[in-house]
Amino acid sequence: MIQSQTQLNVADNSGARKIMCIRIIGSSNRRYAHIGDIIVAVIKDAVPNMTLEKSEVVRAVIVRTRKELKRDNGIILRYDDNAAVIIDKEGNPKGTRIFGAIPRELRKLNFNKIVSLAPEVL
Repeated sequence: MIQSQTQLNVADNSGARKIMCIRIIGSSNRRYAHIGDIIVAVIKDAVPNMTLEKSEVVRAVIVRTRKELKRDNGIILRYDDNAAVIIDKEGNPKGTRIFGAIPRELRKLNFNKIVSLAPEVL
């Protein structure tokens, strides 16, 4: 469960390392975001000499959470960290590589480009 002020790792090579959630897209009073939700975040730590810089406001989709994800067949997924992939307005990732495992629920939410770039889909 990701809420406002939550720090997340960035799971792509867009130039940001850490982001902080400032708003959850979808409703005016939505409190928590889960895997596949889009958030508005601010970059807290960035790689030098890249296109994204510190204190820049971006959109991101959540790809991993510490809170477990329960599937209909009884499998429970839990990751070691909270991570997101930075996207543009159309939902395409800004980076060209994705790091770490990605859940297959993102395919149902039309993030096919992120799923195709991921090294492992769980």
